[in-house]
Amino acid sequence: MQSTWEEAHSSALREYLDKGMSFAEIARALNARFGTAFSRNAAIGRARRMGLSVPERPRPASILSAPKKPDARRIRELRARKLAKAEIVPKLSTHERAAALQLRCVAITPRHLALIELEEGDCRYPYGGDAEGEPITFCGHPRHGESSYCFSHLRLTCLPVEKPEPARTPLRLVEAA
Repeated sequence: MQSTWEEAHSSALREYLDKGMSFAEIARALNARFGTAFSRNAAIGRARRMGLSVPERPRPASILSAPKKPDARRIRELRARKLAKAEIVPKLSTHERAAALQLRCVAITPRHLALIELEEGDCRYPYGGDAEGEPITFCGHPRHGESSYCFSHLRLTCLPVEKPEPARTPLRLVEAA
């Protein structure tokens, strides 16, 4: 495999790594020193091919600090998600699914909220926008679990699509000539 790295470039890479420079800094230094156009990723790749180990860099104090305790609001959200996951959704028969599809969303009256009025836990099912200049509004009812939609819209949009049975063509006997 042919390499575009000259020996002087490789030795400079070793030198810069020993100084503890980052690969982005190394690429900039190599380009300034030799008039090349090496990228950060090129420097990383060459160091790996040369078998050079990268010295451990000190991590910022923010990463090393202890994790923060979640606030009360976050705890309530987590509990609500667990309860929503635990909720059992009944399996529907084919007839019930077909009836639900025909009814669409009769069981729910949307709040018709604008996008900027939606809060974190609101249903994002869109209404309107079909005609020119018609505003798009959203359902706005509480979302179901991890979904972006309330339970009614989740059932409406995520019902499994059943594949129709293939049409059977009757076979007919043909006499051989």
